[in-house]
Amino acid sequence: MGRAVLAEREDGRYVVVQARADDAPALEGVQRACFPDLSEDEIATARHFLSHQAHFPEGQLAVLDTATGALVASSSDLRLNVDFAHYAHPYLEETGDNLFTTHDPRGEWLYGADIGVHPDVRGQGLATLLYGARHALIRRLNLRGHVAGAMPKGYGAAAHELPIEGYVMAVVRGERRDPVLSVQLRRGYGVWGIIPDYLEDESCRNYGVFIVWRNPAWTA
Repeated sequence: MGRAVLAEREDGRYVVVQARADDAPALEGVQRACFPDLSEDEIATARHFLSHQAHFPEGQLAVLDTATGALVASSSDLRLNVDFAHYAHPYLEETGDNLFTTHDPRGEWLYGADIGVHPDVRGQGLATLLYGARHALIRRLNLRGHVAGAMPKGYGAAAHELPIEGYVMAVVRGERRDPVLSVQLRRGYGVWGIIPDYLEDESCRNYGVFIVWRNPAWTA
């Protein structure tokens, strides 16, 4: 394949590699397949993915199907410092209009801007591969941990029943399952707070949930 493998599924069928410029069109294709409800202003296009690679290439990951060579999943991260007393922020503000111009090469936290697995290959452990590679990067760079604005994509269907705070607490307690937040909680992330007007997506009623994973190996 001619690319350094950062992680791979046990059977070798899927591998994680660092994304590169010629992956940009395929990265956009995965993004559009994963987030059909996201506004056009907030969807990541090939132009955005190229900017991500220019600002922080190590944080841009892709999953390849070794049988077909197809790019089937990806994640995008940048470095920044976090003020936990003022964590609420719109997605586009935090990511520099999705161009990662806000990337701080000395930032102490990895910010998870995006992760997506093409609907055709979900349920095969690809998100697990990406999270493992992200956490390995955090440990290698000795960062404090990983933060993100999780999209509670199940809230749209439940919004008529209860407020977002009640929904998130029900997910945390295991009384409800959210297709995004529940998975991240199982990966060791904790909920720090709720972000109104995080992005434009009806499936989560524009809310984000600020989540945190702390690096147990971090040293000052």
